[in-house]
Amino acid sequence: MRIKKDDMVVVITGKDKGKVGKVLKAMPKTHKVIVEGVNLQEKHQKATQKEEAQIKHIEGAIDVSNVMYYDDKAKKPLKIAYEERDGKKVRVNRATREVLD
Repeated sequence: MRIKKDDMVVVITGKDKGKVGKVLKAMPKTHKVIVEGVNLQEKHQKATQKEEAQIKHIEGAIDVSNVMYYDDKAKKPLKIAYEERDGKKVRVNRATREVLD
């Protein structure tokens, strides 16, 4: 999976198409990511002795194929490739071969 936690991504399909956000959690086993401010869902919270009942808005998981890495400098999405540099596997921009990590 080429997308990692704390990456900036843009949603390329679905109801939130075009939104840019930070990856809060990456789940490689299920091939999903949770992006800040994207795919908001309502969760009804029961009342407890300490808190009142409320409706919380939480981010739902979306498939990693529906997001692309977003480059802040170029202000556009880009494709990621892997290369070996100095004996280490690093992520690079496919177009410019610039190291991302």
